[in-house]
Amino acid sequence: MTETVVVASATAESEAKPRVNRRQVAKARTRLKVLEAARNLFAERGYDAATIRDIAKGAGMSTGAVFANFQDKAELFEAVFAEEMAALAEDFAAGIAIDDTTAARLAGGLTAGYHRALDHLPLMQAMVARSWFQPEDADKRVREFLAPIMSALSEVLQAGIAKGELRQDIDVAMIARMVWDIYLSNFRRAAFDNWGIEELTPLVRKQMDALLGGQLAK
Repeated sequence: MTETVVVASATAESEAKPRVNRRQVAKARTRLKVLEAARNLFAERGYDAATIRDIAKGAGMSTGAVFANFQDKAELFEAVFAEEMAALAEDFAAGIAIDDTTAARLAGGLTAGYHRALDHLPLMQAMVARSWFQPEDADKRVREFLAPIMSALSEVLQAGIAKGELRQDIDVAMIARMVWDIYLSNFRRAAFDNWGIEELTPLVRKQMDALLGGQLAK
């Protein structure tokens, strides 16, 4: 009797679980392949030079398969952007997780971000360029993608206030945004002056020291 109840219970539990739809699994795999191919092509050529045809070829499928998952290249690029920002947020979090001054922690976060982005500079250039020319609804979504990074930067500044290193009245949101703007502006040196991580690391430390120099507690 007990064995019957156990079998019946296991059967009911199995039936209660949603069955995996093979078509959905195949669609998810196709989407991942398209995203990976798109990311590689955007990283190699930037946004404008990457075509749906070439992305489909890189994924080993037809253009129809790409359009079955994404409405157009802009939507595909936004999906790549979202993934890149999530990974960048993790890099930032790892870089700021050091026991040091606020300026050093911020510099550590930015340097960690450069380690990732410099390997595919055209992709970062494309993301910055696209941010200037996109619809309002797309801009709102981009801000949402950036939220974890801005939150991490704000937490570092808040910690500096809490331990008495920074003034109590600093505008945390404004300074966090300025840190991000500095991060983006330095890509010009990488793109046009061929700067690498060796040149950017000391520069960003000097920038953070200068930015927070007037915000130190007295």
